[in-house]
Amino acid sequence: MDPYRVFRSDWFKKKVIKLDASERARVENMEQKLMSHPHEGKPLGCDYIREKKIGDKRMLFLVYDEYRIIFLVTISTKKTQQAEITIVKANLDAYRDVVERWSRGLTS
Repeated sequence: MDPYRVFRSDWFKKKVIKLDASERARVENMEQKLMSHPHEGKPLGCDYIREKKIGDKRMLFLVYDEYRIIFLVTISTKKTQQAEITIVKANLDAYRDVVERWSRGLTS
């Protein structure tokens, strides 16, 4: 079976830049692992919204099985986690639109 494709949101990219080198390496390793194990991590209310701990931070991502796409949305701290989960849940339709365009080979 083909591996899942992994995409990063702009929000995620901005957060990754702020990480130290060891945290960035852990994020990149987790991205590779998600390609073959897309349901890694803890589900957040439903199976396709998930988080994975990376040290003291949490990587929030969406799993779209029908498109075989993982969408890395953001990285939060424990302190900002709930607010960022709320933002992610409020924008699920917009994220799905972006993922559908990617699945058809279009750019966002």
